[in-house]
Order: sequence, then C-alpha cells, then structure tokens
Amino acid sequence: MAILKIALMGNPILRKVAESVADPTAPEIRRLADDMRETLENIGANGLAAPQVHVSKRVVVYRVAAHQIPEGSTMKPLPWRTLVNPTVEPKTEEKRDIWERCLSVPGLHGRVPRFTKVRVAAVGTDGRPIVIEASGFHAMLLQHEIDHLDGFLYPMRMTDMSSLAFNSELGDFGFFVKRSPDEFVD
Repeated sequence: MAILKIALMGNPILRKVAESVADPTAPEIRRLADDMRETLENIGANGLAAPQVHVSKRVVVYRVAAHQIPEGSTMKPLPWRTLVNPTVEPKTEEKRDIWERCLSVPGLHGRVPRFTKVRVAAVGTDGRPIVIEASGFHAMLLQHEIDHLDGFLYPMRMTDMSSLAFNSELGDFGFFVKRSPDEFVD
C-alpha cells in the first residue's frame, strides 16, 4: 500500500466528472481503495474520493473513527467503507448547514447546506450492491465525498461566502466543538 498525494483546489482533476468504474472487482480498484484508506489513516481524516488522489474514477473511501467524534456528539463511529460508482438521492427537502473542511482545500472551512437524509447506491469492491440510508452527519459526509466525483468542492456549494475562513483564525477543530459537535465534515 502507499500514501497518495492529495490534489489541491485549482488542480483540473478536481473539476472533472470522474469516470465510472467498469469492473469494481478489478485488482487495481481494490489497490486504489487500499491506498486511499492508508492515506486517510495517515492524515487522520474521514473521507476521500479518488479524484482527490489524482485518479479520475468514481471511488470513495470513508469512515468515522471513535477517537474523532467530539465529546457530547450524537455521532456514532462508522466502519471503513469503499463505494464504487456511488449515486446519491435526497430523501427529504430539508437541508442543514454544516461546517466542512476538505483535504483538497487545506486550512479553510465554511458552512455548506446539505440534505439531512439521503440514499446512496453503490457497489463494493467485491461486486455486491451497497445501499445506504443515511441521515445527519453521515448523510452530509456522503454528499461531500460524492460531490468530488462530480467535480465539486465544498466552496462551490456555499451560499454565504462570509463563513469561509482559515482554521487558524477560529481555533481549528475546537471551533467546531464549541459550535456543535455534530456539525463538521472533514
């Protein structure tokens, strides 16, 4: 496995719609997912889409580790998941603003309106279908990662650019905990 280089905002690969994966069980897709997972473990973040590591494929890897959940949060740990060719469908019209950060937009965060309930359909690297009914933080995390597959970075989804700020100016992660422990995507 390998730790992969993160593409930063401005890199053309982040603005492209990623290519569908013809064979989710192909060894190179499993290897890509493993490398993405190792990269996330090294960085300590929650999710990663293949375009963020310079690969234009519809692959997402994510989790939420128990040690990453702020005290007082209602979030629960989420095990590692690899989603190949995921699609997202809102299950409600309700949206909520959530503080988002992104590995491809380092040092910044901002409030992004996201659907509070979604249904995600994908395929695993074993070729089996995956269907996820997600709400709250989980739903918002999935929308953030799938946006990467469609050429969107979170600032493009912001409705109020006045919330875009440097982490260092607002206390980084502590800022999120003080506001609401359930309101961050990284």
